[in-house]
Amino acid sequence: MSVDNNKLENTNFESLGLVPELLKALEESGYTTPTPIQSQAIPLVLQGRDLMAGAQTGTGKTAAFALPILQKLLPYASSSASPARHPVRALILTPTRELAIQVEESVRTYAKHVPLRSLVVFGGVDIKTQTPTLRTGVEVLVATPGRLLDHVEQRTVQLNQVQILVLDEADRMLDMGFMPDLKRILALLPKQRQNLMFSATFSNDIKRLADDFLTNPVLVEVARSNAAAENVEQKIYRVAQHDKHAVLAQILRDNGDSQALVFTKTKLTTGRLARQLQREGINADAIHGDKTQLERMQALEAFKQGKITALIATDVAARGLDIDQLPMVINYEMPSAPEDYVHRIGRTGRAGASGIAISLVSPEEEKYLKEIEKLIKLEITKQDAIVPEKEARAPRGSSRASVKENREEKESKPRSHTARNSISKKKSGDDWFDKPYVPTGNISAPDQSGRSSNPKGEVAALLGGLRRQS
Repeated sequence: MSVDNNKLENTNFESLGLVPELLKALEESGYTTPTPIQSQAIPLVLQGRDLMAGAQTGTGKTAAFALPILQKLLPYASSSASPARHPVRALILTPTRELAIQVEESVRTYAKHVPLRSLVVFGGVDIKTQTPTLRTGVEVLVATPGRLLDHVEQRTVQLNQVQILVLDEADRMLDMGFMPDLKRILALLPKQRQNLMFSATFSNDIKRLADDFLTNPVLVEVARSNAAAENVEQKIYRVAQHDKHAVLAQILRDNGDSQALVFTKTKLTTGRLARQLQREGINADAIHGDKTQLERMQALEAFKQGKITALIATDVAARGLDIDQLPMVINYEMPSAPEDYVHRIGRTGRAGASGIAISLVSPEEEKYLKEIEKLIKLEITKQDAIVPEKEARAPRGSSRASVKENREEKESKPRSHTARNSISKKKSGDDWFDKPYVPTGNISAPDQSGRSSNPKGEVAALLGGLRRQS
């Protein structure tokens, strides 16, 4: 079963059947009109239907499942301090720490006027910091699969009363190899439950996953499957791999203070590229899997506050980044999986805003570009990049012209050896050290036989000593 994309248009949150407490939280957050995915998904979730939703990032999909979940759990809300009155009833799984944090923040915002507890647990931090709150009881638990299983093994969480399961960005979970963990988690949950799956792309693996754990799901798509956002202008610059850094730096300079999220394929490239841009005076930082959670959160917060112009990230680290009004996304390296391209450029042009997606494509990456165009069913306009000329760096306070003139002037002058010889030697403090060498006079020259004319002195024998002379 599927839902007509244009069926719900002139709706508001009141017409979706949400309770006053949730409507008040939405109003305080500045939300007045639901997005298409919210208009279609919220009524279905409230009806208890399993859902397979195709929604790109930036479409408001978090509220599409968080709001109806909170409303369905209201009958179980309790102000009691007993952990037994606050079992985990809704489990939301995300592929990355950043996405888990942002989802839980949204849940907490919407639940500010209802007595329901929420918590986020993820790896990269000491598990002991999460255990005390988890033991007090929470109704909504947002987690990454690995850390959730850690808590299960330590018996700090029980999942036998989960009523609603959400897989957010399910396609990325499969890409990151979470399928074994997902199967272990599903085995711990009650069989009678409501399942919601959200994915920006619908691959064959995603469809097989849906067949495994969804029961008669409703298919909701707010845009064509695997499609790029229509409000994102896509550009392709053909450039050699070794010239990419110069072209990227020029793009960032031409855009002034405009921010950009730059994607690479490896953690090594991410860190190196950020350092290169910093040396050229561009405010840049990097987030990747080898950085601590604190370092990643600090870099992300600085980027959100506008202190950083370019944030260099890998696909995994950038998953779930929710940055309002991000004007530009740059693919420094093309992804090998075409679905990742859709996720990358979905970071700009969010919530109806316009955005630009620039891809630097080397000859070796043309094959990836063909797969991307095949997936999104669109041929992207291509052009050759203009590589800026490499110029000698001038010292601060001097122009390049003066540096060039000084260099030419030095090259025109012949090298003089007399200048080096004319340097006077510094005399020592004692005149004796400045006198020429004079051999000692009492040493006679050897005779024709090669023997010295000096008589041999008597030397004591090794053990017997000298002979007595009679």
